[in-house]
Amino acid sequence: MFYKVSLLVCCISAICSSLLAKVVFVAPTGNNANAGTITSPFLTIQRAQEAVSAGDTVYIRGGKYIMTDSLVASFSGNWAYVTFLTKSGKPNKRINYWAYPNETPFFDYTAVKPAGYRVNAFQVNASYLHIKGIEVVGVQVTQTNHTQSECFENQGSFNIYEMLKMHDGKAIGFYLNKGGNNLILNCDAYNNWDNVSENKLGGNVDGFGCHPKGDSLGYVNNVFKGCRAWFNSDDGYDCINAFEATTFENCWSFFNGYSSSFTSLGDGNGFKAGGYGLSATRAIPSSMPRNVIRFCLAVGNKANGFYANHHLGGSDWFNNTANGNAINFNMLNRSSSRQSDGAGYGHNLKNNLSYNARVSEYANIDFDACNADTNSFNLSVNVSKTDFISLDQTLLSVPRQADGSLPNIDFMKLTNNSSLIDKGENIGFPFVGAAPDLGCFESNYSKNPKAKRKVGIDKKVN
Repeated sequence: MFYKVSLLVCCISAICSSLLAKVVFVAPTGNNANAGTITSPFLTIQRAQEAVSAGDTVYIRGGKYIMTDSLVASFSGNWAYVTFLTKSGKPNKRINYWAYPNETPFFDYTAVKPAGYRVNAFQVNASYLHIKGIEVVGVQVTQTNHTQSECFENQGSFNIYEMLKMHDGKAIGFYLNKGGNNLILNCDAYNNWDNVSENKLGGNVDGFGCHPKGDSLGYVNNVFKGCRAWFNSDDGYDCINAFEATTFENCWSFFNGYSSSFTSLGDGNGFKAGGYGLSATRAIPSSMPRNVIRFCLAVGNKANGFYANHHLGGSDWFNNTANGNAINFNMLNRSSSRQSDGAGYGHNLKNNLSYNARVSEYANIDFDACNADTNSFNLSVNVSKTDFISLDQTLLSVPRQADGSLPNIDFMKLTNNSSLIDKGENIGFPFVGAAPDLGCFESNYSKNPKAKRKVGIDKKVN
């Protein structure tokens, strides 16, 4: 009897908690003196933050929001935070900042140019938030020295950033330097180039950056999943100086290091996974993080497709596909912060596919010091255009599916007679046939026509 009463009380409490959750609205035609209802919305997300608590939702109506200097929420040091989110949710009670269903809120920062300040469109110092469906364009750089601006900067934990578009500005798309257990899901960063500061080549402007600092601060489990980065003036994805491991899964990176007219700009790596620079005095973590890059695609980047970037240890590179980068897989390591670069060691490279590199399919791999077999570049396979259904690179930037997931395209998917089918090793992920295929796209074909989908058995990859 006590159990039944307790269960009833819990159910009633959950229902009441749900009913008590508040919903407020923001719209381009709103006013911050309004009530925040659907018929009397606020103008800014900053004002909406004042009205919500853990478990509440802010719906952001579609349309164009013209951001101006007068809307900057906070000036801190040399930073101008246009929207400054400091109020946290709680476990199982996030504060949601969501685009209104079937509408796109479009935030234009072209006019935000406070002299002498770096500009952050969204500065997120809170935790347990879910930000979804916002489009950010035109974030500016005003300084001519070494600087950077950002569309989204995260310094909180347990946040979700979903279906965001960050493009046609001078700023980094998404940047994390504090916080753990954050998920960046199905976001796009493209056409971003700082043509104002330093040499005007935009060497600081990545699509996505993850650089958590400090040992033992719990900044772990940051995951980028289903994201795309293209035509960013520096790198697509960058986790240089990260003191904890970063995971990139099912992400695409193409044409970085170039402008949209293919003018040569910054570094131009697809996935820059690790490293601590070339300085012997640079701070490094006490334990080297193993970054994870799996089921990712790198195409036509100016420099490397997948790059270890002078890392001081190995990372895990599983089932990735590289096409047409200068070097498709470059595992360059340093043996210590004070010694010179050398061939990559300690890496796990499994089931990767390399095709049509402009300079070299791979570089800087000490195969005796890595677990680096079952890749196209060290198997007895001949990769050619006949292995692929399509090599049409224009497909990479077509619109996403309605749920925000990556577009379902034929680019670099294997034909049914490809020699790359069933050539991989079972490392714990689902596959069809006798063994996984090479590359980031598992086909529905098999060399054994009776084969059915299998789930790989988790196994330690040494």
